[in-house]
Amino acid sequence: VVLAAVVASLLATLWVLTSGQGWWRRALMGLGFPLSWALLQTGTGITDAWVWLLPLAVLLLLYPPSAWRDAPLFPTPSHALDGLRDVAPLVPAAHVLDAGCGLGDGLLALARAYPDARLFGLEHSAVLAWVARVRCRGVRVRRGDMWAHTWASYDAVYVFQRPESMARVWAKALAECKPGAYVLSLEFAIPDQTPWATYLCPDGRPLWVYQPVAALPD
Repeated sequence: VVLAAVVASLLATLWVLTSGQGWWRRALMGLGFPLSWALLQTGTGITDAWVWLLPLAVLLLLYPPSAWRDAPLFPTPSHALDGLRDVAPLVPAAHVLDAGCGLGDGLLALARAYPDARLFGLEHSAVLAWVARVRCRGVRVRRGDMWAHTWASYDAVYVFQRPESMARVWAKALAECKPGAYVLSLEFAIPDQTPWATYLCPDGRPLWVYQPVAALPD
């Protein structure tokens, strides 16, 4: 009976979620029932139904359902962008956006790469945006949807998304970025697009540099 229930939950998860969610998200959701069943067998006494709502409430607070199609919380390593300025130079006081800044790790790495830039962070989760605001003094961090917020005023937009989101990143950049602006994507390339440059981070992962709209001639 238990095996049949586990199989049924996994099949239901595969059927309900769209293919765009990615196999790992379907797997995590599908494992919800078997993991909860296994916990009940440990004899911990966790049987009250309301107890199971606590982790769900925490998840919804940190990661709103409207952001589930975006990348989960993947912090940018602190030294990942060291030396990026040599590959993608920016003028002093350039405006740089971390779209989906999470806890602020990408903003801290951008501050190391562009110490004289004006940095901005955008994060859908109110809790994560508050943490990023505390950690990144002097950076304007706003709570908002990276897809609804225009990228038109920025000289560079940094993203650490997931492969399924990169085509959407490119479409938004083409529609909104000003001439000469960079799109900086850590680890994941934009399909069928040739990067303006590629930067190899100190830990070996690639950062793809794009110019959606070519810079205007002098």
